[in-house]
Amino acid sequence: MYTQQLYTNCLAQGAYYIESNGEAAIVDPMRDVQEYIDLAASRNAQIKYVLETHFHADFVSGHIDLARKTGAKIIYGPTTMQTGFDFISGTDGQIFPLGDVKLKLLHTPGHTLESSCYLLIDENGQEKAIYTGDTLFIGDVGRPDLAQKVIAELTQEKLASMLYDSLRQKIMPLADDIIVYPGHGAGSACGKKLSNESQDTIGNQKKTNYALNPSLSREEFMKELLDGLTPPPGYFPQNVIMNIKGYDNIDEVISRGLHALSADAFQLMMETEKPFVLDIRDASTFASGFIPGSVNIGIQGSFAVWVGTIIPDVNQKILIVGDPGKEEEAVRRMSRVGYDHCIGYLQGGFETWKASGKAVDTIEQIAATTYLQRKEEGKLLDVRKESEYKTEHIVGVQNLPLDYVRQHLAEIDRNTTTFVHCAAGYRSMVFISLLRTMGYNNLIDVQGGFNALKATGKLQLTEYQVQATEL
Repeated sequence: MYTQQLYTNCLAQGAYYIESNGEAAIVDPMRDVQEYIDLAASRNAQIKYVLETHFHADFVSGHIDLARKTGAKIIYGPTTMQTGFDFISGTDGQIFPLGDVKLKLLHTPGHTLESSCYLLIDENGQEKAIYTGDTLFIGDVGRPDLAQKVIAELTQEKLASMLYDSLRQKIMPLADDIIVYPGHGAGSACGKKLSNESQDTIGNQKKTNYALNPSLSREEFMKELLDGLTPPPGYFPQNVIMNIKGYDNIDEVISRGLHALSADAFQLMMETEKPFVLDIRDASTFASGFIPGSVNIGIQGSFAVWVGTIIPDVNQKILIVGDPGKEEEAVRRMSRVGYDHCIGYLQGGFETWKASGKAVDTIEQIAATTYLQRKEEGKLLDVRKESEYKTEHIVGVQNLPLDYVRQHLAEIDRNTTTFVHCAAGYRSMVFISLLRTMGYNNLIDVQGGFNALKATGKLQLTEYQVQATEL
């Protein structure tokens, strides 16, 4: 028997490869499935199953492409709704043989109705590991408010109550030495308190995870689970629909996205197709010169998540500006969250545009020490997440998280100079460049963000509570 976790950092997502005696199964594959196919081929194994723990909201799964390319059977849990592809709806307790081992489906509704875990039973009949998807994370459990975005009659309270039962009836009775392999780690929006650890044991989770506290009543569990939930990114419901109904082949998506355009052709596409012009360079490079109307989301950060957060519609046409050679990575990573409609990129990058003599825009950036000298000129705005702001912030500074900027535009005065900061400078440039496309021209970026401002030692801060770790 051989197992391997295949982790995608920018989405904090864990897929899993399980193999025995020449047969393999993939749990919750990412959309770019070639990695799994190559791994199986290198080990002379045939992929037999694609095991889905649920209909994912935070990424587009590779189940359809992987099944098409390998002949593997797609497995979902009970109560799975009608889909746009063939699959096996497993029953609670059903055994799926894989070489000399077995995978037992445990139906664990709560995160979603069809949510299920897969218990790995080795060659000797011993229960060794459980692949929990979003039912159980290390330190937390999956939020119960995502499925209701697709199934109207569901409420987060109904699902939270189901999850309480699933944990106590299916997870907590398992042996303490069973290894837990979750669907996500810290950084995912699918839970509130996810650990950085990628695995643990059932026994240790019983000791450390609030959700597995045996003394917790249903009401106490639901209160803890539902308290403090923030609205999920807007692309989540759209990803769920794609995972249910189907999607374009990823090879076709990448091929049409890699359409090289001259500066003139790029400008014509901007005028005729009305695309979202996405500049994927780092923030400082972007600020020093960019195509008017473009928005900066740097590829070096949590790129796909911010694309999904900033661009409201997965069907939006997109044009890319980036450092030469980064275009395919951008198209691939966008496809992971359902943004399949990239229609081309600027060949040669921004330098091609600049050399053509076309209009160029810039954004003012200042050091934290310069802000201290100029702070009386305007207001300071903190665009970090609310949780980061509550942890520690500059006294008197307004918090307007980048995640929800479109809902709070009225709170920003177009005529007032506004200095903008995030944690380190990534999100503030996304924020400013997005608002620049809407006519907000008095925003100034504070380089280095909160970290640099704090380092000056010249600003009054709220009392430090918990280390903030969000990008």
